[in-house]
Amino acid sequence: MGYRVTLIPGDGIGPEVTNAARQVADATGVEIDWEVVEAGEKAIKQSGNPLPDAVFDSIRKNRLALKGPITTPIGAGFRSVNVALRQQLDLFASVRPARAIAGEGTRYPETDLIVVREATEGLYSGVEHWVDRDHSAAETVNIITRKASDRIIKFAFELARRERRKHLTAVHKANIMKTTGALFQTAFREMAPKYPEILADERLIDNMCMQLAKKPSDYDMIVTTNLFGDILSDLTAGLAGGLGVAPGALFGDTLAVFEPVHGSAPKYAGSDKADPTAEILCVELLLRHIGETEAADRVFRAVWETIAEKKFVTYDLALPGYTLTPVPPSTCSAMAAEIARKVPIVDLDAPLPHPNVPSSAVHAHLET
Repeated sequence: MGYRVTLIPGDGIGPEVTNAARQVADATGVEIDWEVVEAGEKAIKQSGNPLPDAVFDSIRKNRLALKGPITTPIGAGFRSVNVALRQQLDLFASVRPARAIAGEGTRYPETDLIVVREATEGLYSGVEHWVDRDHSAAETVNIITRKASDRIIKFAFELARRERRKHLTAVHKANIMKTTGALFQTAFREMAPKYPEILADERLIDNMCMQLAKKPSDYDMIVTTNLFGDILSDLTAGLAGGLGVAPGALFGDTLAVFEPVHGSAPKYAGSDKADPTAEILCVELLLRHIGETEAADRVFRAVWETIAEKKFVTYDLALPGYTLTPVPPSTCSAMAAEIARKVPIVDLDAPLPHPNVPSSAVHAHLET
């Protein structure tokens, strides 16, 4: 059975890491027909629009997409393509697993967390303006609705139940944001009794950051609003080894887009230095989503073994903090080739190099 998948190469290191991901996907033997469409800086050069209609049309048609990172100008320039894509396609659930891959040398080698982030509103709603003519004061509106809060919280509880997770923590700032924060808090408290088998608790965002830094093993899954989820998913990625190993997925009612948590790193564009792990693990998540479980397991196992062996790893994985003994760094393309070589030959029954097990955290989206 073949699958047609939209591919958005992205900016900066995006084309390199998406090429690496395609190589690994091809090694699984799963038939995927990639429909390539451009967004971001290359799309601006081609059409003057960073997010042309062809991108939306392709994703709506195929219902599956693999996306590379896209540059968002800081402080000026075009609005975030990522935010616009999520809002216009109503990709309301951002799911970001943080799994310590081959944990030797990492500070928290047992990390296995999932951050579920509402992705369409909050402080990323795009409602902001200057307060005065002199542009000396500005205002951003934090839009939180009961509908979106209920939807993302239900998604998180259903995901926890499906993945047999035992603990879901809601993160907010209801002590200060007494309307928006309290609305999200109330939605969580009213939803929790419907899932009695799951331990439900709450943390304030500042306290959550401290608790994760002290003892992340106390937590299993987190559900939160847009900005807090963006921050916490970077934090949990750091616990697992860095943004280079952090995949993500976006889900709507019928659509799924898989993208790494990291950015486009334009200074490394074309250098063949970028870590392809996060993008390759997005392929793993995509394969789980479409039911190709064995292929997904092979991708995860091949990534795990390659990093554990430290023979073909990019510069970030070759440094102290991810390995006890520094090793010569490899290139993005060489690491991808080694992972692709391993995919068909890995022994799925052999003990893992580290006691963590592959998480199938985003194998299916919530039917609403």
